[in-house]
Amino acid sequence: MTIIDKPTAFQNENEFEKPTRDEAERAVKVLIKWAGDNPNREGLIETPKRVVKAFEEYFSGYYKDPKKILEKTFSETSNYQDFVMLKNISFRSHCEHHLAPIIGSVSIAYMPNNSVVGISKLARIVDVFAKRLQTQETMTAQIGNSVQQYLNPKGVAVYVSAEHHCMSSRGVNKLHVDMVTTHFLGEFKERIEFQERFLSSI
Repeated sequence: MTIIDKPTAFQNENEFEKPTRDEAERAVKVLIKWAGDNPNREGLIETPKRVVKAFEEYFSGYYKDPKKILEKTFSETSNYQDFVMLKNISFRSHCEHHLAPIIGSVSIAYMPNNSVVGISKLARIVDVFAKRLQTQETMTAQIGNSVQQYLNPKGVAVYVSAEHHCMSSRGVNKLHVDMVTTHFLGEFKERIEFQERFLSSI
């Protein structure tokens, strides 16, 4: 799977041109009208600006580079030989099909290969890919692939559990249903006992 790691939202600048902020605000205004309300009334007059500002936060991952996040490592580990795990990293994303929230947690483990990374960097990697329009399957693979590519450990494991509001707030309207995805690379893929230890630690 191709890792989206460029710090720009558009992979091909000749094919895509980012709209201006004013164009984005006008688009929100059109959607408010389409929904059946008056975008010029007091409660909605500032909504287009607020929505565009919120989008900048929701989708800030397009402008962050996982390579830069993982480039600082530490080699003084006293010959540590086991995997490193950070579990229950909360995240909020949005599904690419309905723009509905995806809310859940990620657990990541990696088997060091002579160096380790600061644990906050793993949480930042989650946000790089969560703060984009996503499917959970893609996000799970992107997180694991980026850790493998830029940290170069002996193996990586990723576990994601999340509630999808495109399912809980619309459509079938089923609450408290979590989707689970996993991604194993290197020694975690080759050795079932590592997978079992990882999953039992969550």
